[in-house]
Amino acid sequence: MQSLDFEKSVAELETKIEELRHLSDGGHVNIGNEIAKLQDKVDKQLRALYDKLTPAQKVQVARHADRPHCLDYIKSLIEDFVPLAGDRLFGEDLAVIGGLGRFRGQSCVIIGQERGFDTESRIKHNFGMAKPEGYRKAQRLMNLADHFGLPIITFVDTAGAFPGVEAEARGQAEAIARSIETCLRVGVPFVSCIIGEGGSGGAIALAASNIVLMLEHAIYSVISPEGCASILWRDSSNAAEAAAALRITAQDLLQLGIIDTIVPEPIGGAQRNPKKTMENVGDALEKALESLSNLDRKALIADRRKKFLDMGKKGLA
Repeated sequence: MQSLDFEKSVAELETKIEELRHLSDGGHVNIGNEIAKLQDKVDKQLRALYDKLTPAQKVQVARHADRPHCLDYIKSLIEDFVPLAGDRLFGEDLAVIGGLGRFRGQSCVIIGQERGFDTESRIKHNFGMAKPEGYRKAQRLMNLADHFGLPIITFVDTAGAFPGVEAEARGQAEAIARSIETCLRVGVPFVSCIIGEGGSGGAIALAASNIVLMLEHAIYSVISPEGCASILWRDSSNAAEAAAALRITAQDLLQLGIIDTIVPEPIGGAQRNPKKTMENVGDALEKALESLSNLDRKALIADRRKKFLDMGKKGLA
């Protein structure tokens, strides 16, 4: 697994552990105790590092290639998933994955952004940056959920909407605005989870929900730190300063009332234990959906709209 720059000391210990394991595989020397001691040191160092991550370091963790992605969550948490393609207007957009499935026995509509995990899949999914047809597909699926009274679950993980000329030509801004409008209009339980990077309108287009969950080391912002630094200081090297000023961490956003729940990650981040991370997200989703189950259509819409109208007041009080 790729180590981040602030994990150098941990990476050195893990390299030693791997070397000892190869020695142990020969069967001549029992070095299990030494491996256990080193692993304990790794766990302690990871806990110390991740308990005091800076916003800039959280950006690195949120973007880590080995974090579980949308398709991983669907495979782990959703049974009988049936993907639905196309926006019925232009075409298919593989940056947005959506369809029908069962989450812990309950039928629902699932929508998410898929970034890909290697060069080929990242190109295929356009690095999770949706074009207008992706957001229009999301609208179609949300309307489908509304028609059949099915809860909506979204997995948000994008650097932002695709900024290319062809996306602008096909109405990117309008597609995002309509997607947010659809989020606020549907009368079914709606829960979103920021699983990695929640960037700009590309993220909120799928996250204007009743309950917004966010992984402990994910980020959620109106613009990337690099983009913010380029605008304010004309220099992207000020990204760390921008990350701190933007208040993009789950802890800051919970305080501001932007999100509702922080989902804990295993020691060392989701990338070190994807299975446990996905279990934690599943438990949080189940709890969130249960809390919405007794609300009728009118109450769900009113609750969602009030949430976004009140956004930010909590941190200003």
